[in-house]
Amino acid sequence: MKCRFCATPLQDVFLDLGSAPPSNAFLAADALNAPETWFPLKLFTCRKCRLVQVDEVQSHAALFAPDYVYYSSFSRSWLAHAERYVHEAVTKLGLDHNSLVMEIASNDGYLLQYVAARNIPCIGIEPTSGTAHAARQKGIETLERFFGRDFADEFVRKRGTADLIVANNVLAHVPNLNDFVAGMATALAREGTITVEFPHLMELVTHRQFDTVYHEHFSYFSLHTVCAIFATHGLRVWDVEQLSTHGGSLRIWVAHAHSQRVETSSVATLLALEAEAGMQDATYYGGFQAQADAVKNDCLTFLLEQRRAGRKVAGYGAAAKGNTLLNYAGVKSDLLPYVVDASPHKQGHWLPGSRIPVVEESRLRQDRPDFVLILPWNLRDEIIAQLSYIREWGGRFATFVPGLKVE
Repeated sequence: MKCRFCATPLQDVFLDLGSAPPSNAFLAADALNAPETWFPLKLFTCRKCRLVQVDEVQSHAALFAPDYVYYSSFSRSWLAHAERYVHEAVTKLGLDHNSLVMEIASNDGYLLQYVAARNIPCIGIEPTSGTAHAARQKGIETLERFFGRDFADEFVRKRGTADLIVANNVLAHVPNLNDFVAGMATALAREGTITVEFPHLMELVTHRQFDTVYHEHFSYFSLHTVCAIFATHGLRVWDVEQLSTHGGSLRIWVAHAHSQRVETSSVATLLALEAEAGMQDATYYGGFQAQADAVKNDCLTFLLEQRRAGRKVAGYGAAAKGNTLLNYAGVKSDLLPYVVDASPHKQGHWLPGSRIPVVEESRLRQDRPDFVLILPWNLRDEIIAQLSYIREWGGRFATFVPGLKVE
C-alpha cells in the first residue's frame, strides 16, 4: 500500500478499529436476514507527507451509491453555516450574475440554493441520484457525476471555467487525490477561487475524535499536507479559516499559483501552530489508539451501568460517526434499543453492523428515557435545544467524545 498523494510506502499505523461495515450502509427490513460485509478500518500515517489515510478497501462508487442516505438539509445549523458562507464568499470575491459557481458534492442543494437566491449562476456536481433529485426540486442544476480531471476537461469544453469552486467535506472522501485536485485546477478560472472545507487533523487528535474515521473518509489532513497537495497541481492557498463545524474544520481559499491574490497572515500562523504541535514528527501520531480505546471503554461502562440500574437509554442522530463508535465498542440493541433521527430517509431502517433500529422523534415522548445519547456530538447544542423537553421527566443528555459528559 502506498500513500495516495506522494506514493511513499505506508508502514506506520495511526489507528486500527478492526472491521466495520460502511457507516452509511443503512439496512432496510428485507436486508436483516442477509449477511453484511465488514471491511478493515485501519489508518496509516505517511512518513514523507504526513497524510493520514485509510486503505481503499471498498470502491468509491459503492460507498456513494444511488441510495446514499445523507441529506445535508436536515441539519439547521449546517444550513445556517452554508448561508453565512455564501454571504462571505459573494462579498469577498465580488461575485455577481456574470459569475459561475460550481459546487462539488453538492448533495441536496443545501448551499447552492443560497447562491441561486442571489441570481448568481451555479451548478452542482453530485454523484448520488437521491440527493441530486432533491437539489433539482429546489431549482438547482445538478450533474450526476463523480468529479475528476476527465470530468473537468469535458465541463470546460462545454461550459467554460468557474469563478468559484466549492468543495465542502468532500476532499476526505476522494480516493484519487491527485486526479481530483488536478480537476479543480482545470475547472478554475484564471483569477478564480476554490474553497475547501475539511476536518482538521489536529482537532481530531487533540479531541480524540476517532469516531470520525470511516470508510468514506479516505484521508485526514493538516494544513501543511493540504498546501503540499495543492501546490503540486499549480494551486496556492491564500487564506485559511478555523471553523467549529464537524468538531473543528479548516476552510482554505485557493487560487492558481500565478493569481494576483495576496496570501493572508493566517496561513503562516496556522502552519507555525501545526509545526509547534509537532505535526511533522512521527511521535505526534503515536498513542492515538489508546485514546480511542479509552472512549470505547467509557461508552461500554456507561451503557452497562444504566442497564444494570434499570434505566432507559435512547440514541439520537443516526450519524456515520455514531456507527463507528457503536461498532468499535460492540454495542447492540440490548444496550441501546433504538436511535432517533430527523431524516425520513433513515427512519424505518437499521444501523449498519449494530442493527439498531432508527425511529421517529415521537418515540422519545412515548418511552421517556432517562438518558439521550447524542451520537453526532458536533451538533450537541442544536440537539439539546431541540430535545429540551426530555428534562420534563428528568431526562439527561450524554456524549462520549472527547470524553464522557452527562448533563
